[in-house]
Amino acid sequence: MDLGLQGKVALVAAASRGLGRAAATALAREGCDLAICSRDEERVRRAAEEIAQQTGRTVVPVRADLTRREDIERFVEEAAGRFGRLHIVVCNAGGPPAGRFDELTEADWQRAIPLTLLSAIRLAQAALPHLRKAGWGRMIFLTSVTVKQPIDTLVTSNVLRPGVVGLAKSLALQLAPENITVNVVAQGYFLTERLRELAEDAARREGIELSAALERWEAGVPAGRLGDPEELGDLVAFLASERASYITGATIPIDGGLARCLM
Repeated sequence: MDLGLQGKVALVAAASRGLGRAAATALAREGCDLAICSRDEERVRRAAEEIAQQTGRTVVPVRADLTRREDIERFVEEAAGRFGRLHIVVCNAGGPPAGRFDELTEADWQRAIPLTLLSAIRLAQAALPHLRKAGWGRMIFLTSVTVKQPIDTLVTSNVLRPGVVGLAKSLALQLAPENITVNVVAQGYFLTERLRELAEDAARREGIELSAALERWEAGVPAGRLGDPEELGDLVAFLASERASYITGATIPIDGGLARCLM
């Protein structure tokens, strides 16, 4: 299937590893040139080199802290300046602090809000003028299954990620006449470093082995396994494509059936 992405320019935040990197790799394989960012300069440089080698596309690495407005604006401007245009924006950030409500401190919330909610708002603000200039755009927000089904030990995510869904829905309604679609990906349990960190936290909390925590999560997924990041990358590439031009304002789960909600 030709997704019509050859020659498009994409920007993928927090893409040096995990699901962000999977999304960046999938877009590059479909013909996009792209810019990626991370707080770790060496890691993002290495990731850009590896994606470029795998796909033959141009990949620009940018060191940026997504909790800082000035870093987000510089990330977008470096991408648009290098390629002269911007078509696709994948809004992604590391997960906020884990914990139940009475375990979270004021400092935890102060870290979570800029990382999870304000980064999405700021990235959309910075990128939107470039999408409008291109006359064609795709904005995709990576969130979590918590926007469909809250998880007891991820209260910051339960609270803040639905705000990202509200942002995406509002943008979708306003931008549909401008040939810009806006969608949300609500991922479940994928085999990433972030999931391992959450599993280690659960194991420590409950006094069990790490393997037991991972196996319990697998058992709770109707598909009976954890997701492969490449599967999420394929979904992002499709939502970014010409083929998905009539999909906007949607929150699409990719979780092996984990969320039990009807909508």
